[in-house]
Amino acid sequence: MNRFSNKTVLVTGGSSGIGLAAAKAYAAEGARVVITGRNPEALDKAVAEIGSATIALRNDAGSVADARALAAQLSDRNLQLDAVFLNAGVARFSSLAGATEALWDEIFDINVKGLYFQIQALAPLLRKGAAIVINGSINAHIGMPNSSIYAASKAAVISMAKTLSAELLPQGARINVVSPGPIATPLYGKLGLDAATLATTAAGIQNQVPLGRFGTPEELATTVLHLSAAESGFIVGAELIVDGGMTQL
Repeated sequence: MNRFSNKTVLVTGGSSGIGLAAAKAYAAEGARVVITGRNPEALDKAVAEIGSATIALRNDAGSVADARALAAQLSDRNLQLDAVFLNAGVARFSSLAGATEALWDEIFDINVKGLYFQIQALAPLLRKGAAIVINGSINAHIGMPNSSIYAASKAAVISMAKTLSAELLPQGARINVVSPGPIATPLYGKLGLDAATLATTAAGIQNQVPLGRFGTPEELATTVLHLSAAESGFIVGAELIVDGGMTQL
């Protein structure tokens, strides 16, 4: 299929994991792809995997100034957007007793404030019929211990998909959320756990998934493309959970 032929898409946090898989999937269906990330080396590596026509822009998802700068960079290149996957985010976990104001600010700056103002900055660049997909999380639903701040940040963006969809509909744009369960990405290696603890943690999570395995970034990518393609034009302000049945069965 070439659902995104002659279309321009933006993937934030597109240099690894789910974002990279989505960017590659968009490119495979004919899209001109723009990715963002904080690490220049990771961005260069991602471009090599996605395709040389990919535009890579350094960007801090937690910075309102960077959100506006990204929109300006796209405008300077005369780019209008047909699809946006707001994937950049951070996952940090702490008990209530151990939580700090700094941790709260880091998570909400990146996952909520930065995302909100990125949508604000990009809104004038959205073509009629454009779609925004936000990366949520099942943590907003399952009440997992030590995830309260992270889960609250994801609950906030799930709510935004509804309220901001109502605001953007007059210009012909829509917003939806894809909320992944356990996905095999480099994110799990960034939790600061030693190898043995990480393996035990992963096994415990996997045992809670009815399908008996972690999902893959490519499985998430297919859902992201579906929600941002014309075929899902009647889906607005919705959340699609992709978790192997973890929250349902």
